[in-house]
Amino acid sequence: QAQLVESGGGLVQAGGSLRLSCAASGRTFSSYRMGWFRQAPGKEREFVARTSSSGIIVYAESVRGRFTISRDNAKNVVYLQMNSLKPEDTATYYCAAKSPDSNEYNYWGQGTQVTVSS
Repeated sequence: QAQLVESGGGLVQAGGSLRLSCAASGRTFSSYRMGWFRQAPGKEREFVARTSSSGIIVYAESVRGRFTISRDNAKNVVYLQMNSLKPEDTATYYCAAKSPDSNEYNYWGQGTQVTVSS
């Protein structure tokens, strides 16, 4: 059974940094699009960043220039380096994977909480 497990969340002051990790297991995800999403209390889940199997990277406007997504296919891990964090970045962050034959993300992690204090 394929599984995604996020880690690396926590409490950080505004201006600080965190690195989230998403460890994939149960299959090889090198051909999958991998994405990060987040959901703040009372708000809908929103796209943060994604990386395709060919290396195409897309960021949400709100995080561009501050966040960096990367992947290590040999380790089946995806990272989200978050710098210059703001209180509005506070949310539960989710990792997701989309297979080449799917129109939507097939697999989701359980989420990791990021809290940025002002």
